[in-house]
Amino acid sequence: MSIQQNNYVDVPEHSNLTERAANFIESVQFSDLPASVIEIGTRCLVDGLGLYVAGSDHETAKIQAELAAETEGREEAILLGHSIKVPAPLAARVLGTAGHAHDWDDSQVSLDPDHVYGLLTHPTIPPLTAALTMAQKLDNVNGQDFMLAFLTGFEVEAKISEWMFSQHYKRGFHSSGTVGTFGAFAAAAKLLGLTGEQLRSGLGIAASFAAGIRCNFGTMTKPLHVGRAAENGVTAVLMAQKGYSADQEALDGPWGFFAVQGGGVTESKINSEDFGKPFSIVEPGVSIKPYPCGVLTHPTIDLMVKLVKENDVTPENIERVIVRAGSNILNPIRYPIASNHLQAKFSLPAVLAMVALNRRAGKIEFEDEFVQSDAMQSMQHQIETQFDADIEAKGFDKMRSSIDIQLKNGDVISGDADERYRGGPENPMTDQEVEEKALGCCEGVLTDSQAQQLIQSAWKVLQLDNITRLAEQLQPQQ
Repeated sequence: MSIQQNNYVDVPEHSNLTERAANFIESVQFSDLPASVIEIGTRCLVDGLGLYVAGSDHETAKIQAELAAETEGREEAILLGHSIKVPAPLAARVLGTAGHAHDWDDSQVSLDPDHVYGLLTHPTIPPLTAALTMAQKLDNVNGQDFMLAFLTGFEVEAKISEWMFSQHYKRGFHSSGTVGTFGAFAAAAKLLGLTGEQLRSGLGIAASFAAGIRCNFGTMTKPLHVGRAAENGVTAVLMAQKGYSADQEALDGPWGFFAVQGGGVTESKINSEDFGKPFSIVEPGVSIKPYPCGVLTHPTIDLMVKLVKENDVTPENIERVIVRAGSNILNPIRYPIASNHLQAKFSLPAVLAMVALNRRAGKIEFEDEFVQSDAMQSMQHQIETQFDADIEAKGFDKMRSSIDIQLKNGDVISGDADERYRGGPENPMTDQEVEEKALGCCEGVLTDSQAQQLIQSAWKVLQLDNITRLAEQLQPQQ
């Protein structure tokens, strides 16, 4: 590799990141996990399970489930929303797609100004899906081993995402689909006990599988990116176990993953950090999302809720709403008028119209029936987004925005979004709020009793003898 050159990238000449990742996957033990890692990881588990249920009746997951049911095959893992089992990779694709269907899954946090919000991953669903699927295939995995695998995958995914240049996302890659593949692989590999050349080849297979482009934001294919990440991670593990070969240093070098998809790595980070040192789930942390849409909209939604409730603003009194923000928000949140629920997840006029009409932006508001209603379509046209040079000049390290609500009587109600956005490490949701969100996700799919049992099992995950029971509880019981 040393004689090869790639003049278009910036990678260290003697990088060993693949080996460092493999060593971490091989060596990390449950006893190495700090209490804070397990605590936050359990919160992410509760959140993730609720999201699987919420997404199980979403069109993106239902179509994938129908295809998997038609394909059939070895009975290894439960097919979400069905009463059958299918091969583990197919089950993982459906489960992962459901977990990201509502764009409600958690977001990785960074303290690096170069990695502005949105450039990193949704870190939980790929490794959690792979761990839950592989646990069913093995059918003898206890809660501790399951959480170790999930948190191993979470850490590998987060570090790769953080170390890679942010141009990966800026060029148009969807990090949760690309880097998520490594998280899923690491989780499945940990449960299967993959080591040595097989483990390193598996990382090479995962590197070639990693895919997902941002042009599909606002379509059914965006959630599929995460479903495929989970499927590909599991597939890479099973192929590697059979002896399938790949480059043993696929993260490194002039033609490795970091170079080809990211243009390089931040050398100061890989010299000062390592896998598990610190664990990214704690430092810098993870954001559990209160709203089922792009995290870049969340502070603005919170502000709109505050202004509407505190001033008792009713929809019929609104003349116009002006929201101002920088390019870090306005560019990716790209739909001026949302015509369906998928586009609404990336539309400031849509999410603010929801709040103007219902004083909330939850699961019901992000359904086509509501988004396509006359009231929503009309209200969106009353909401205008504007680029703000002053906000832009403050930088991209925070999600900043402001709102003016112009009333028909001539009054103007204004405010600035709280930079400590709700759900982030600086302003986290409480355990009760996380549980309430998960229970809300289960509405209309599970009974109240079934939902309560699922969430209680999640809180007590370390006491479970067989994780297959957790997967069974995701299914509506007749």
